[in-house]
Amino acid sequence: MVSDCGRPVDGASLLAKGIFHVKLEGIPGGFLLENLGYTFGFIIVIMARQQLFTENTVTAVLPVMHNPTLGNVGLLMRLWSVVLAGNLIGTAVAAWAFNYMPIFDEPTRQAFVSIAEDVMKNSPTEMFANAIISGWLVATMVWMFPVAGAAKIVVIILMTWLIALADTTHIVVGSVEILYLVFNGNLPWSDFIWPFALPTLAGNICGGTFIFALLSHAQIRNDMSSKRKAEAHAQAAEKGKKADRA
Repeated sequence: MVSDCGRPVDGASLLAKGIFHVKLEGIPGGFLLENLGYTFGFIIVIMARQQLFTENTVTAVLPVMHNPTLGNVGLLMRLWSVVLAGNLIGTAVAAWAFNYMPIFDEPTRQAFVSIAEDVMKNSPTEMFANAIISGWLVATMVWMFPVAGAAKIVVIILMTWLIALADTTHIVVGSVEILYLVFNGNLPWSDFIWPFALPTLAGNICGGTFIFALLSHAQIRNDMSSKRKAEAHAQAAEKGKKADRA
């Protein structure tokens, strides 16, 4: 996979959602298409085989659960740190560009502000709880990829559209939105850290990594146990046949 550092496509979700917000204003049911804009960033990042924090870590946790050594835990922490740092650098670049470059008209800029302010209406507890749901949905989406085949993009659209419709919080997409408020002076840096970033990150980790990975690990362990039992029965039957021949 390619590097995430400075990746401006992290802002595609805010870009699409903001444009749809302006173009669809006053249209009945327009919020459905507006929230569809949220899927754009996920489509670009995942289909381009770039690393997304909640999309990448669920698969990285399973080997640690299978063999929970200090070395493996250290490697996991290193992976999380690198991917998350790269994601956040990308979101900061996107938010800075949207704010300072003469690209958008005033209604679109106001749409960006409105979208971000809606996120900041959540309390820290709500940020955490909503992030659990979004983390779990992204992890579920990743788990579906191996069997999705050519329908992978459909899975991405449906799962991330649901995340947007449910007004859940996500550490990567949400960072673009909140950092836009920071760069235009509507929000201090401290408010980005708390109540947004820390509760949202914790919720994404709980929902997207621990809860989903624990369930998946239990399923894999059960499947492996059943497979080992079947192999043991087959070996015993083979030994029995050899004993009968002797």
